[in-house]
Amino acid sequence: MSDLKSGPDTYKGWLFKWTNYIKGYQKRWFVLSNGLLSYYRTQAEMAHTCRGTINLAGAYIDTEDSCNIVVSNGGTQTYHLKASSEVERQRWVTALELAKAKAIRMMQAESDDSDDEKSGAQADKTELQTTLRSLSSKLEDLSTCNDLIGKHGAALQRSLNDLETLKLPPEGSEKLKAVNERATLFRITSNAMINACHDFLEQAQSQGKKWQKTVQYEREQRLRLEETLEQLAKQHNSLERACRGASVRTSAGSENPAGKVGGRGGGGGKADASDEDDEFEFFDAMEDAPEFITVPAESKHKRSGSNVSGASASGHLEDWNSEDLKHASSSSSLGQEMVVKKQRRARIPDKPNYSLNLWSIMKNCIGKDLSKIPMPVNFNEPLSMLQRLTEDLEYFDLLDKAAKCESSLEQLCYVAAFSVSSYSTTVYRTGKPFNPLLGETFELDRLEECGYRSICEQVSHHPPAAAHHVDSRRGWRLWQEITVSSKFRGKYLSIIPLGTIHCEFPSSGNHYTWKKVTTTVHNIIVGRLWIDQSGDIDIVNHHTGDKCQLKFIAYSYFSRDIPRKVSGVVMDAEGNAHYILSGTWDEKMEYAKIVQSSKGSSGSEGRQKTVYQTQPAKHLWKRYPLPENSDNMYYFTDLALTLNETEEGVAPTDSRLRPDQRLMENGKWDEANAEKQRLEEKQRLVRRRREAELASAAEEGRKHESYRPMWFERKEDPFTREVSCIYRGGYWETKEKQEWKINQDIF
Repeated sequence: MSDLKSGPDTYKGWLFKWTNYIKGYQKRWFVLSNGLLSYYRTQAEMAHTCRGTINLAGAYIDTEDSCNIVVSNGGTQTYHLKASSEVERQRWVTALELAKAKAIRMMQAESDDSDDEKSGAQADKTELQTTLRSLSSKLEDLSTCNDLIGKHGAALQRSLNDLETLKLPPEGSEKLKAVNERATLFRITSNAMINACHDFLEQAQSQGKKWQKTVQYEREQRLRLEETLEQLAKQHNSLERACRGASVRTSAGSENPAGKVGGRGGGGGKADASDEDDEFEFFDAMEDAPEFITVPAESKHKRSGSNVSGASASGHLEDWNSEDLKHASSSSSLGQEMVVKKQRRARIPDKPNYSLNLWSIMKNCIGKDLSKIPMPVNFNEPLSMLQRLTEDLEYFDLLDKAAKCESSLEQLCYVAAFSVSSYSTTVYRTGKPFNPLLGETFELDRLEECGYRSICEQVSHHPPAAAHHVDSRRGWRLWQEITVSSKFRGKYLSIIPLGTIHCEFPSSGNHYTWKKVTTTVHNIIVGRLWIDQSGDIDIVNHHTGDKCQLKFIAYSYFSRDIPRKVSGVVMDAEGNAHYILSGTWDEKMEYAKIVQSSKGSSGSEGRQKTVYQTQPAKHLWKRYPLPENSDNMYYFTDLALTLNETEEGVAPTDSRLRPDQRLMENGKWDEANAEKQRLEEKQRLVRRRREAELASAAEEGRKHESYRPMWFERKEDPFTREVSCIYRGGYWETKEKQEWKINQDIF
């Protein structure tokens, strides 16, 4: 029996499909939905692998005998089907004819919709023309007022000249009266000019905002279309390769079904290339697929959720629900809170255009650690590594939201989004930050504005290591010690961060740790520099045992994945998956709650893939737009523009006081290079003096303490069992009293 299942818009059931002379008719699971007839080997394959589809809108349906059905689109797709009984065949034929009629009606409706869209476009065009006419009218008013001001101003000037030549008091009185009248007329005209300017400005501002939103929307639509077109081009190329392979195997081991029945339905054998041999299957759509697949769960509103697995990351802004938009607006307001409460600088001097022979410097650096090689400031950006480390707090509001989560698993989603967001500032930032001097510090006090304050210190020079500690009033703490190892490989530069990041929520006791992924700078010698992130991040909650596995997929020209893609799974202590994360490290992240999971069929490498059924995806994080003219300001974000802003009361070792960095920011690169060499030589002398004192103490048998950081101390971490620098306290108290007892003169 076919076990036909029918619904209001969908028909499902078993039919026998002709494959080739070797296998004959094979049992297949067919699904008829929305005017499309698709088939699968089994019902389980519906979640991930479709073997073929025919659009019934342009197809013809024929019955050969008591049990056979022929469905063909008149081209390369022809299905020869057989039902187990005449009754079943009739039910399928009826369902197919009804679906075909419905598909034709849908095509006609879409055509009507396109006409409506044209009408809407015409209305938009009319509205734009009306707005332009209104602005032109306002501009004509301004021009008229300008002419009047010029005319009355000239008359006023003549009257003043006449007044200077007066000799008789009566004539002077009359001339003075004329001057007063013309001055009054000039003042009235000037007021009219000001009012006209005000009206024009209001009109331009109101329309400017609307046009800005329209342009932004069209830009996003264009980018999505470009991405879709690129994906389709790659899929088309892969399908052509698969078809060529299928043609070769068909000619070698099987015959075309058309030969079996004379001339009835050409191309029937091509349509079922995947059915001809179980040992050679084409999974073009699953090439380079992740270890799991997600499908949206059906909802009573029939709202399509994003496929947030490795297969796609397409969650569009217009698909967000009201709750998502509320989250987005709140995060935006939190991110702009700093600007609202305290005025910070919004620009720095433009980057000078200095040429440099890159190969003359880099040819001797292959295979070496770049932190030990002196580099000119031409490679740098006017920020230190301590300030770049502080930029991880660009999206601190994600941790504010995480602190309010009642569920530790949902909290882990926000922590994961925070770990990804720290890379969004690197997509255009190809400049190298300044290597901090030993003992150099950087503070970021945003306690009153954003609820947190941060302190960094360079605690080691070789290897270079920086310690970072953040306190927040909103229920979280963050600390880390990062050591950066970099290797130049000729074509690219690899930057490997070493160290663990800790985030703690004291109210719940949840304590998370994770490590950073590898950053790669490509086209060092030839071509345009571009940056990629790759590797895995495992975020562990040591309090509950929850875990999030994030995968940063390296860019590949031959991959169908979107660039800069990130995907992940949030699991509890028992290994049960609860959330799927997906997005890109330079743009946005989303999360979707898992409803059901099952094991799918084995992939091309023989590994079973887990199929997750999820609810519609929700917004987690979206990158803030870059400031205007950012391409001339090292592509700094709004936060980065304020990091090197001068502030009173900071420690004498603060990065803001570093002279070579300040000179570079002001565009004086030659002076900055000379100052950089002076500071590095001064640091080398201090280090040699310290090494000599240690050697002398060792010879004399006395104890001599090695270098100790000022605000951090080395301790064993109870969670990771690693020895790292932990904030010992005292910095903010010392700043308040301005009692800086620092003997280090590092600048």
